[in-house]
Amino acid sequence: MSDFIGEFLGTMVLIVLGTGCGAAINLNKSYAKGSHWLYVTIAWGMAVTFGVYIAANFGSQGHLNPAVTIGFAAFGFFPWSGVLPYLLGQFLGAFVGAVLVIIQYYPHFKATKTAEEGNQVGIFATAPAIKNNLFNFLSETIATFIFIFALLNLGDFDKGLKPLIVGLLIMVVGQGLGATTGFALNPARDWSPRLAYTILPVPNKSSANWQYAWVPMCGPIVGGLLASALQYFLK
Repeated sequence: MSDFIGEFLGTMVLIVLGTGCGAAINLNKSYAKGSHWLYVTIAWGMAVTFGVYIAANFGSQGHLNPAVTIGFAAFGFFPWSGVLPYLLGQFLGAFVGAVLVIIQYYPHFKATKTAEEGNQVGIFATAPAIKNNLFNFLSETIATFIFIFALLNLGDFDKGLKPLIVGLLIMVVGQGLGATTGFALNPARDWSPRLAYTILPVPNKSSANWQYAWVPMCGPIVGGLLASALQYFLK
């Protein structure tokens, strides 16, 4: 049960802070509206850092990400018996995190009438800068591969100052590789907030762009499997 609780709480905090940044930079009458990419990468990096700390304190390893959990399990770095509670915690935690952001910014959603003004699913989920399904998929695969391969070589990344290093890793991956697709790197981080935006009464909401959603689901999982496979065969 601690595995589920840790992943649930850690992923919830990750999404509150990460998608909260998305709301802050997009919605009308927010003090942060119009802030730039560096702001985004720092916010997501620190969101991961504190999510990992919280998850570890409640008994999980701080994966917060199905691409990490599935990749690790596929090559023996994590037991398969732990996969289901981890995945449930991640997807449910991400959904609840998105709900909290909707509540926090509800008046700002009401003040932002159209997608052009900033009321769009990109607050909660990713979208490509240039739509090209093949290269969007490859972008997510490559970015997640680099992230998880580095993660595997940090050792116990939920201990000591290592969650801060993980946050810095997220920042540099976002800055170097994330500008093509918004660097989902994480199916739960994309799908659960996208679902919350779809089914909840968000004022003035626009399309949730589900036709793209397979990319941030499949690309990170493939990237995680490839990184774990490389680590397994090299070690």
